[in-house]
Amino acid sequence: QVQLQESGPGLVKPSQTLSLTCTVSGGSITEPYWWDWVRQAPGKGLEWISYLAANGHTSYNPSLKSRTSISRDTLKNTYTLHLNSVIPEDTAVYWCVRNIGWFSFDFWGQGIQVTVSS
Repeated sequence: QVQLQESGPGLVKPSQTLSLTCTVSGGSITEPYWWDWVRQAPGKGLEWISYLAANGHTSYNPSLKSRTSISRDTLKNTYTLHLNSVIPEDTAVYWCVRNIGWFSFDFWGQGIQVTVSS
């Protein structure tokens, strides 16, 4: 059974960089899937942020691309979202998910609440 677990700060100040790490167990991030980040802000729908392919290729939501990057550690089986210059509108619950294709997510982390506030 694949398990994903998010970790990172729950509170970030505006203009800072948010870094969230997803630890994957029961599977490898080098397996032929995509490893995504999604979020949901209060009162809004689910928003796709980015994916990391098994070969290391990345893709980002155009609306966030200028502020977003993903890194990975294949030895630790983790991947990390970096969101720069955060604003209050980045306040959301963030999930790491496994994408089996066409944005079909079969395994989810438990989610982490992130608040951007001074």
